Amino acid sequence: MKNIAYNKVFKYYILLCIAFVTVSCDEFLDVDTDKDNPTTVALNLILPNIQVTVGQIGDANNFTAEILSVYVHQLVSRSEQDQYGAQADNVTTRNDWNNVYLVLTDIQTLIDQATESGDKVYLGIGQALKAYLGSVAVDLWGDVPFSEATQLKGGIIAPVFDNQEAIYQAVFALLDEAKTNINSGEGSVFPSTDDLFYGGSTSRWIKFINTLKLKLYNQIRLSSMFNASDLSALVAEDNFFTSSADDFQFTHTANITPTDERNQLFQSSYVQAQVDHYVSPWFYEILKGWNPNIHTGNPDPRIPYYWANQLAPGQFPRDQGDTTTGDPNADYWDASTGFFTIRFGSIGPDRDHAVQNDATFPGIYPCGGRYDDGLGFARSNATNGTGVAPKRILTYYEYLYIQAELIQVGLMSGDASAKLREAMVASFEKVDEVVANSGTTQTVPTLAGTAATTDFIDNVISEFDAANADKQLEIIMTQKWVASFGDPLDSYTDYRRTGYPVLANPNGPSPEYQLDNGDGFPINDSQTTLGNGFQLSLHWPSDEINNNSNAPSQKDPTAYKIFWDN
Repeated sequence: MKNIAYNKVFKYYILLCIAFVTVSCDEFLDVDTDKDNPTTVALNLILPNIQVTVGQIGDANNFTAEILSVYVHQLVSRSEQDQYGAQADNVTTRNDWNNVYLVLTDIQTLIDQATESGDKVYLGIGQALKAYLGSVAVDLWGDVPFSEATQLKGGIIAPVFDNQEAIYQAVFALLDEAKTNINSGEGSVFPSTDDLFYGGSTSRWIKFINTLKLKLYNQIRLSSMFNASDLSALVAEDNFFTSSADDFQFTHTANITPTDERNQLFQSSYVQAQVDHYVSPWFYEILKGWNPNIHTGNPDPRIPYYWANQLAPGQFPRDQGDTTTGDPNADYWDASTGFFTIRFGSIGPDRDHAVQNDATFPGIYPCGGRYDDGLGFARSNATNGTGVAPKRILTYYEYLYIQAELIQVGLMSGDASAKLREAMVASFEKVDEVVANSGTTQTVPTLAGTAATTDFIDNVISEFDAANADKQLEIIMTQKWVASFGDPLDSYTDYRRTGYPVLANPNGPSPEYQLDNGDGFPINDSQTTLGNGFQLSLHWPSDEINNNSNAPSQKDPTAYKIFWDN
């Protein structure tokens, strides 16, 4: 994988060059006495570049979703993230770290200029984005540079690593300041089309800030930082997301030139030559209704929207199947559907076969890939998807799951069962919305409101209503995990702080998987193992540890907890 740091700087240099030739002297060049070397860039030129980078953080392809999607068992990989093995020099970790600090510098420029010019809406947006990034950095790494992270001009080249709880306190303060500044409506220039998230809508930015605060209060609810009165005041304000129109997401397009704007998971799954994004068989069996401990016998109607099988039902594996003996030589293959993948922690003889023509790929919902029509397909076909699917960062359905959790644990009033139903309905509606906006040429049936969807939701609610408190929390978190497929950052956080959803454990009781093709080649659970503990945070990138004189010694990520992890 490539390192994006140089490309990011180059993009910013190009942005500056465009600014030089497109902005009038009155608006831009006259800000400095040396007209050949301007010192500021117009706010509406800074903001889009910031938001593009924010949209990349935690994504797939060259970013940490490559690790996290495996750690939360939505996908499986042959790379080092298998068995929770990502190391300090992992390029995706380094890329996200670099992106966070490059864009924080750009955001600080926006904040400084907007403060000087009195353009408080831009200022508030900058503060909201800085707060969001601060929370993400803590959620991934714990203690990180923050207070000194953007002071290179002041001579700070080795920023200190701030205490993670202190960063969260700063995040909440920034969000409050952002609300005040955005609500003021003050300024001489205002964001519009340069705001790639909300088109300059101040009301939607306020909803985002409030919803983000609710998410963060929920994350810290078991820590000493949590203050129930703060949560109550926010809930009483009652100004959160009201529909998917408020979703905080980065919209991808089908453009491939001059840069590829398609969904990053699509690019890494359908475009790159190497196949290394396998749908988790643990995820598969839960959605199929095979797991004996949750949603048993209740298959999820979202399956054909979530992944696409190259093999048609009953079709024998083409790449390595032995037609003479009938041995599919498959690490995991469901003959009844064509689903083909590898297992987490596999040490079996079939793990490392080339399966270009057999492997199942992420589908239309997570990445704008193919809808599974049951006919099989060839990955080499250029019409297998558009790559148009958003990078979902904080959504309306996630907000509803957060409410359901807070109600279930007694921190909000309401009916947890009814809120869970509402969240599930919104999750199914989101699938239809993504499909409708994908530009697919396939005929894809509507999902929400169908008999299959209604039956599935009714069955989950019946399971929830009959469960004890712990099981109810597991059901909420499991459905939130299923809805988040393709965007694993919050699922990684949810698992660490709640222990749910339950993840596959190769060293646990056998059998781990329930698949039985009824042939002479059953799955052998002894061919999976787990050599590493679960990483409770990610390594600090080795470059930072080696080059920053104020950096701490490298952590043991299996022992280093985030402060809200209980």
